[in-house]
Amino acid sequence: MADSNKKSVLIVGGGAVGAIAAVNLEAGGLATVTLVLRSNYDVVKEHGYTISSCDHGNLKGWRPSVVRNSIPDLVGEGIEQQPFDYVMLCTKNMPDILPTAIDLISPALPTGSNASKTTLILLQNGLNIEKPFLRPHPNVCILSGISMIGSAETMPGTIIQDEGDKLLIGAFPTSNINPAVPERRAEEFVHMYSAGGKTKCTYSPNVLHDRWKKLVFNACLNPICAITGLDDGRLRLADGALDGLVRPAMREIVAAAKAVCGVDLDPGVVEETIHVDPLESWLKPSMQQDLEKGNFLEYENLLGEPLRAGRNAGVSMPTLEVLYYLAKAIQWRIKEKRGLVEVPGKK
Repeated sequence: MADSNKKSVLIVGGGAVGAIAAVNLEAGGLATVTLVLRSNYDVVKEHGYTISSCDHGNLKGWRPSVVRNSIPDLVGEGIEQQPFDYVMLCTKNMPDILPTAIDLISPALPTGSNASKTTLILLQNGLNIEKPFLRPHPNVCILSGISMIGSAETMPGTIIQDEGDKLLIGAFPTSNINPAVPERRAEEFVHMYSAGGKTKCTYSPNVLHDRWKKLVFNACLNPICAITGLDDGRLRLADGALDGLVRPAMREIVAAAKAVCGVDLDPGVVEETIHVDPLESWLKPSMQQDLEKGNFLEYENLLGEPLRAGRNAGVSMPTLEVLYYLAKAIQWRIKEKRGLVEVPGKK
């Protein structure tokens, strides 16, 4: 499957984030990457990627070691004795849309005595994303990946990365596994990802802090920009938007983080997050981009999970609750357009 001196890495999702991760891992020389693509498979298979990267320069016709358009099936392909060392999931996480993340990736995860050979890295946003994997794959180490990168796929196979790749890697706690094992795997992956010297990859022992901190942006600016149709620069200029929507939503996330799991976010995190990008960059968060493209929204783990956790801990979250149900209604509208829900009497 791979050079015995290198780690074998399966990356599922070769869009703006997954493609740069693949470039970086192969550039470091410690990994052989198999990349699973969907909508951009034909272009990349035939012509390779065209990449303009602030970290890696201009790459034309670039491909990783292996390009596929399907998830490897360890049992079906007879490779269950040689599973991947790392499986990295870089797709959007939408548990309300089939196939779910667990449905998608399970064929590539070993079971039984081989389960401990593979480490799963969830390079995805949101809260509780690891939980669906714990029961069916109790002996697979699961790592958290928090990506902070400015990267976009402007057309199939064309990637523009204009903001450096910064990655936090930590271990999700799993009851069946000695904590030292996933921690060691996380540190190993950080070394492998950092080997090319092109990026900043850091081991983080505080996964919950990382995820709640990123939710201050993702649970608030992401849906507000999507629903209003305003990028985060214009949102700062719009009458009443910051004080009436953005700041209340962010404060609810800060309160929930403390109540749910004792995570103390820095007192300045709200203003820091609001102004994290220059106003004149007119940044459209990912949920806004998805809505404009007619794609499904990644809202359950970004909004639903922190909302449910916060309410269960006794936190009042009226702003997040409204944002959540607006996003849920918009998702229903998209499902109707895709023929996934039936409307009685519709002609």
